[in-house]
Amino acid sequence: MKNVAVLVEDVPAEQRERERSAAPRPRSQPRTLILGHFIGSPSTQKSVFAPQFGPDHVILYQKNIEAVCRTEEEIREQVRLTLIHEVGHYFGMSEEQLRDV
Repeated sequence: MKNVAVLVEDVPAEQRERERSAAPRPRSQPRTLILGHFIGSPSTQKSVFAPQFGPDHVILYQKNIEAVCRTEEEIREQVRLTLIHEVGHYFGMSEEQLRDV
């Protein structure tokens, strides 16, 4: 991996906005927590001809990870799994491929 930052934020911006507006979520729409996000170009799509606009980065969402875990050990394991998942996106893997891993 080259030029990839790993950042930690409380929650995704969309979730923060939803919580601020306090709009009720329809019951038909289950609550899904995003634990991490890869932002950038997968290494399989990089080109010397395409301009780079800063480092690719992985964001881990601390409060969401904590919400799905009960112990510190579970948090460490979830951080590891989430980071592996997002790094998989850096290497060009799709959600389907990552589910198989």
